[in-house]
Amino acid sequence: MAPSMDIDDSVDKKSKSTTAAKKVGTPSASSEEASPHPDMSLAQDIHRVMMVHSSTLSVENATAIIGMDPAALLDKVISRVGTGGKSVEEAIKENEAKYNKTEEDSTEDKKKDEEEDSDKTEEIVEPLLNAALYRHLQSTLGYNKSDALSEVNLTAIEAHHEAIIKILRENITKAKDEAGDMEVLHAHMDVARYCAKCTTKEMALSSYEEVVALPKLSIGKKLDAYLEMTRVCSFWGDWKSMNETLTKAAKVIGKGGDWDRRNRLKAYQAMSYLCSRDLKSASTLLVEGIATFSCAELCEYSEFIMYAIVTNLLYLKRTEVKKSIIDGSEILQVSKDIPVVMQLANTLYECDYKAYLHTLVDLQPHLVANRYLQPHAGYILRELHVLAFQQFLDSYQSVTLESMATSFGVGVEFLDLQLSRFIAAGRLTAKIDKYGGVVETNRPDWKNARYQEMIQKGDLLLNRIQKLGRVVDL
Repeated sequence: MAPSMDIDDSVDKKSKSTTAAKKVGTPSASSEEASPHPDMSLAQDIHRVMMVHSSTLSVENATAIIGMDPAALLDKVISRVGTGGKSVEEAIKENEAKYNKTEEDSTEDKKKDEEEDSDKTEEIVEPLLNAALYRHLQSTLGYNKSDALSEVNLTAIEAHHEAIIKILRENITKAKDEAGDMEVLHAHMDVARYCAKCTTKEMALSSYEEVVALPKLSIGKKLDAYLEMTRVCSFWGDWKSMNETLTKAAKVIGKGGDWDRRNRLKAYQAMSYLCSRDLKSASTLLVEGIATFSCAELCEYSEFIMYAIVTNLLYLKRTEVKKSIIDGSEILQVSKDIPVVMQLANTLYECDYKAYLHTLVDLQPHLVANRYLQPHAGYILRELHVLAFQQFLDSYQSVTLESMATSFGVGVEFLDLQLSRFIAAGRLTAKIDKYGGVVETNRPDWKNARYQEMIQKGDLLLNRIQKLGRVVDL
């Protein structure tokens, strides 16, 4: 009897039993089954090349962050997206041979061997042969070196992909006629993953839609497909479709699903909140996901920790910052990989405001170099400035501008300009006595404010009850 796709308990149980035993940040059972394409580390590299090309990120800062010259990174990206330095004919021939071999070797033993050797295969960087992405990079970056692929080459690559996809779709028909539901699922996933690797966003999403539309598809498998769709949207910068896909995934997981996939979904949702600048919602999911992170296909663990620290500094209380961030065991494991954000948290907690502002200067290029944080770099830096000013002023009823300027290591005029801007915007509860050179804090009476708010809501509730009573009497 052919296996059915609605049987997914063995995978779920395996993921539950192995998640706790694995080191934090390592791929989970369902994460290991996820497609390596689209490659999100490649998306970060493309973003950094774009930032350098637009002069938003300096060559010096890019070199320090990336660890290599941006020009060399550009060549690496173009090579990866194209043919990997091979001729078009050679790259096409190798790709065709690979899929012909996959079609011939269909025994279970061969599949097991391929799974066991997957780690070795991943070490070899495989060219994507993605003509659509290559055209985009070529036009945006003005890449016109002598070894650049011509339009004739790109057209030949696209024709090759059409032939491969036709073979893969024939495998779907064959699986429907000769095999069971699970084989049909695998055949559909092969098409979707090939499109995600080698073609356009639209073709990939359309293929994944065919996967989630399959009958008798288990919750776990459907969620896996939605998460891979989310990465396709994220890779191409389609944040709206990314959010819509995650909304569908959340509805699916609401009907069931294992904890591993629930945790992975939260990590994806946190990235979506980051993209939409909902930093408060993102901070909650990020700090919750520190101990359960397993989405190696989404981002590196150190990168995830950086997101968690930057966002949670804005919303956690000082005592929680100490407990969850500065002394967090999982964070300490990767602290050497993210020295700037760790220094940011430590200097803020230790009230070393001069070092804190210097660290903000160092943080800026790291924000710009990150594709999720770059659109919000100015906003994040402004909020981090407000956070430090508010924390400092909370300790005083009044303080001289000169004394405060000395603590922050800035000039009096600069500090006056910054404070006046934030006070006028209602971000700081203080006022400046320019004549006396003093900043006076106006601490709001939170207890009285909450009491008044409760009275107002109570009056509103009573009015609604009275209106409802009149309707009932009639």
